[in-house]
Amino acid sequence: MSGHSKWKQIKNKKGAADAKRGAIFTRLSKIITIAAREGGDPAMNFKLATAVEQARSMNMPKDNIERAIRRGTGEEASAILHEVVYEGYGPAGVALLITGVTDNVNRTISDMRATLTKHGGTMAAEGAVRWNFEHKGVIRLEGVSNREEVELAAIDAGADDIREEESGLLITTEPKNLLHLKQALEKQGIKCEYAEVEYLPKSTVALDEHNQAKLERITNALDELEDVQDYYTNAE
Repeated sequence: MSGHSKWKQIKNKKGAADAKRGAIFTRLSKIITIAAREGGDPAMNFKLATAVEQARSMNMPKDNIERAIRRGTGEEASAILHEVVYEGYGPAGVALLITGVTDNVNRTISDMRATLTKHGGTMAAEGAVRWNFEHKGVIRLEGVSNREEVELAAIDAGADDIREEESGLLITTEPKNLLHLKQALEKQGIKCEYAEVEYLPKSTVALDEHNQAKLERITNALDELEDVQDYYTNAE
């Protein structure tokens, strides 16, 4: 697993200072708006359901969530948003896959290039690193005591891989099956700490302390860009 996974980003953001909360809500609103284009009912739209759940986990007000949904369904006017994916390299050739939502593509790519260059990274051509990532539905469980029961339940609900992580279990499935898998586990009393669609690296690279610090500077800078939603690396 990447040392800079989306799970770590969310945990860090949960502890963010109140001064940054507005920026976090702006990002979450964009995610919800984009997801709601495929339907405004979370029960029928897994992408929206996971976006709303993430917003609730960050204590985003209900009114903000509903307003973002209305923007996505066209019930409320909003700027035209575009989903973007950028590829790049960090220290020691580590792969970077960066996703975003923007109302100005030219501004976003300019900010992205400047940020990577400033901190020792580089932009890459389309497809240069994306081949090394799989788009997967991801569920994380912490403090699992009944692993065998959990694994059986997950497999029955369509999990395609289960592996150990430092804090618990990582369960993966196809993105379209994520909501079903989560609901199936919860019906059996299994608490899902996290459920989201991610890009998981197929292979990883180890970084020494010096390059790890360099990568940390890049990812910290990416966190400050309003248009960036998520980033993934293949660093261990």
